[in-house]
Amino acid sequence: MNVRARNTSTGFNITSRIREMARMMPHRRAAVYPVRRDRRGRMAYAHVTFGELERMGDACARGFTRAGIGRGVATIVMVRPGVEFFGIMLGLLRAGAVPVLVDPGMGVRRMLHCLGETGARAFVGIPAAHVLRVLAPGYFRSVEIAVTVGKRLFWGGHSLSGIMKDENEPFPIADTKKDELAMIAFTTGSTGPAKGVEFTWGMMEAQVKSLGSAYGVGPDDIGLHTFPAFALFDGCLGATTVIPDMDPTRPAKVDPEKIIEPIRDHGVTYMFGSPALVGRVGRYGRALGIRLPSLKRVITAGAPVHPHVVEDFTAMLEGDGDIYTPYGATEALPIASISGREILGETGRLSREGKGNCVGRPVEGIDARIIAINDGSIPRWWKGIEVKAGEIGEIAVSGPQVSRRYHNRPDADALAKIRRGNDIVHRMGDLAWMDDRGRIWMCGRMKHRVRTAHGELYTVPCEAIFNNHPGVSRSALVGIGDGETRRPAICIELASRASWLKKRRIRRELLEMARENDLTRDIEIILFHPSFPVDVRHNAKIFREQLKAWANRKLK
Repeated sequence: MNVRARNTSTGFNITSRIREMARMMPHRRAAVYPVRRDRRGRMAYAHVTFGELERMGDACARGFTRAGIGRGVATIVMVRPGVEFFGIMLGLLRAGAVPVLVDPGMGVRRMLHCLGETGARAFVGIPAAHVLRVLAPGYFRSVEIAVTVGKRLFWGGHSLSGIMKDENEPFPIADTKKDELAMIAFTTGSTGPAKGVEFTWGMMEAQVKSLGSAYGVGPDDIGLHTFPAFALFDGCLGATTVIPDMDPTRPAKVDPEKIIEPIRDHGVTYMFGSPALVGRVGRYGRALGIRLPSLKRVITAGAPVHPHVVEDFTAMLEGDGDIYTPYGATEALPIASISGREILGETGRLSREGKGNCVGRPVEGIDARIIAINDGSIPRWWKGIEVKAGEIGEIAVSGPQVSRRYHNRPDADALAKIRRGNDIVHRMGDLAWMDDRGRIWMCGRMKHRVRTAHGELYTVPCEAIFNNHPGVSRSALVGIGDGETRRPAICIELASRASWLKKRRIRRELLEMARENDLTRDIEIILFHPSFPVDVRHNAKIFREQLKAWANRKLK
């Protein structure tokens, strides 16, 4: 089926794409979700078509408008992943409201702080979320409209079922403008306080177009998403979304069979997952010789992707199937991309040698530069800000899918944004170098570099040397001490449990590896950690500040 959606709205409201899909193919499945298992353990699924999703979105939009949630109203959304979540998000966006999304896994205290600083006027959530709102009223003083998804109890307000009415007339999609605020989504806060990223309608439209063109996603595709928010883009591109039977907040603990099963059941053609999830499923599938002939594209992002993760999962693909590792952040996605074939054929070997992780070339529409390392603010772009070719500096990007500001955080804007004429350049906070073919080689977060008496050490190149040891699952470079210069130490998470004697042998071998490499010869401290603290969204970004504090306590 070769169907291409055209944006029929005179504005930039991406939900018009869903309406166009519902008009062209109303009976095609928009989303498939697990319901229950039978006595033999086989999963039974239900689905919603594009026609049904369109009616659901219209009913939600009409209900929200009736309750007072209209254009420009910031609305906290705390609903479990699933078809209901898609309908609610579609309804809010269609009405021109501004959904506010926060990862509950960041911890209750941090989540409350994030929600409180948005000044949201409306709150849409499941009963448990409303209980939290009642117990911590100080963070929700601005909320005037409450809608419960499920049974409404003592807290009052509206219920979603109570305000929704099924009517035949299509809801008039808000004619939103390119630079108008569309959504606020918070960063994970893995390298500092979580910040609300402002998505404009133009930015969201650019993201949909970029993801569609970069990976060829369209109506012929069936996508499996382990990060629910990205599934909204599937509908805009006409693809079917399959929701797996898993806890999206614990991708590193996923049962591989619960990912492989829906791929086989529905002939999934592409999937999105964090490196932790893709690595776990890849190791399992390769060990058992599992093949997934329908799967043509695997997209993994959220943290650096090690070549062995690509190698393991590629073993399950057939024909022209490939893995892609887009580089980006909540503030800008996608920025660059590289295929697994290029990693396995060339760049992976160089990554293992400590050259950094190659994240590929900038995607269409993105202007990526490498600028001199500067821990302070850079108000304006200036001649000479860029480093020489091959030199390590900070990645700075601009383009239509790049956010121009944070929500109510002028302090964060000052540190992350550079004005260049009428344009805004976003500082990624990542260090990298660019080769003579225009490829970006990531070397780690700027905040995580370790200044030593002999110079600066960067996380990704140093850690790659230690990750070559077969007993190491992953490693993390941290600085010991409180002065301007610090002693470098490597924290090690082992691939499996080890006795004291085995750890002693591994430590000796790692120190020998370090001494033989110019990048790591100054590292003389090896610390074994049982399980690195990581972010909830991807289970891959290491909370290095916590790890650094642990390492400093260990060595006191």
